[in-house]
Order: sequence, then structure tokens, then C-alpha cells
Amino acid sequence: MTLTPGSANRMDVAMTQSPEIVVDEPSTLHRFSRAERWTHRILSILMGLLLLTAAFLFFPELSSIAGNRLLLRNVHVIAGFALPVPLIVAAFFVAFRRDADRLNRFTKDDWTWLRSRDRRSGRIPVGKFNAGQKLNAAFTLGAIILMFLTGIIMYGWLGDTWRTGATFVHDWLSLIIAIMVGGHMWMAYSDSIARLGMRTGSVPTSWARREHGQWADEETSRDVTER
Repeated sequence: MTLTPGSANRMDVAMTQSPEIVVDEPSTLHRFSRAERWTHRILSILMGLLLLTAAFLFFPELSSIAGNRLLLRNVHVIAGFALPVPLIVAAFFVAFRRDADRLNRFTKDDWTWLRSRDRRSGRIPVGKFNAGQKLNAAFTLGAIILMFLTGIIMYGWLGDTWRTGATFVHDWLSLIIAIMVGGHMWMAYSDSIARLGMRTGSVPTSWARREHGQWADEETSRDVTER
């Protein structure tokens, strides 16, 4: 190609006016606020105390090992009454309320995600929480409310008939909760990055794109806009 006089200068000007825009996305994304992380930790401790003391109180063999049954009962009762407190306090924080709203919304993609065998491939758009996490959150909240109410009734304030029914529900729901908590811990153990996000509040962008692609797109686009 032959360049006419001045054409090189014109090309330089054109390239200067229309540069190729390359935006580097962040290496990590902020996933959980400090309030959310502390809420999760406190709930985990209280739930662990409740399940542990429940096992010692329910099984005579364990109860005899512990010795002080009254102490176990008092720890169980105090932990039970304290269980809703972290959620009530967290509700005052914007980040917690925003994520609670996300957990409360079940979309068509969530149903597709549940039915798919390749749900972890990234093919299906997933927001900040996948369908399994939404179901687990709904079950946990419902279980906390029901266990709290049946625990109050077990004090006998509404009579022996109510107390018997409440004890039945309380005991069986405790078993279901223990199974669900075990499954939750196994899933967390299988994903070190998810644990990192709950521990530090941030996750690698590459992991977010694979596991929660829709949320990663929203966060990275917002980051570019803020720049």
C-alpha cells in the first residue's frame, strides 16, 4: 500500500481518536458484608449448641456421660431463645435485607437448575444464590420459627395436650434439621471457595462466573460503570 503525503499522520490521528477500549475486570468480587458473615457465624454456633445438647438430652447413654442434665437443659433453652436474635439484628442492615430479597425470589431458571444434571456447568443463568441455597434458606428460617414456637409450648403454658404435640414436632424436626445441617456442612466442605467467601467476604471472579454467572455479570458491569 502506497502512502500519500500526510496519510500517515491522518492514520495516527484516527487511531488516537478511536482507541480499542480494554477493561480489566476485578480479580475478586465482594460477596458478603461483615454483618452477614457474623450473622452466619453466630447462627452456626447456636445451632451447633442446640443440636449437641439435644442429642445429650434425648439419648440416655449420652446424658449419663454428660452428668449434669440440668446444665444441658439450661444451655439448650438459652440457645433456643437466642437463635432468632442474630436474624432480627441483621435485618437492620441493608446488605442483609437485599440478600434476603434475593433468596425469597424463585425464578424459572431456578426450576431449570434443579431439574438439570449439569446444573454446575454454568450453562444456566444463576444469580447470587442458586436454587439449592434458596431452598435451604427457606427451610432454615421455617425451622427456626417452628422450633422456637414448639419450644415455648413445651413449657406447658397451653396445657399437656399442646405440650405433647409440640414435643413430637420438636423432636422429629430436630432430626430433620440435623440431617440438613450435615448436608450443608458437606457441601461447604466440598467447595473451599464458598467457605472463603463466607470467611472473608470476597470470592475470585473466575469462581463467581462459573457458579453464579448472572451475579458475576451484574457485579462486574456495575464495577465498570462506577469507574
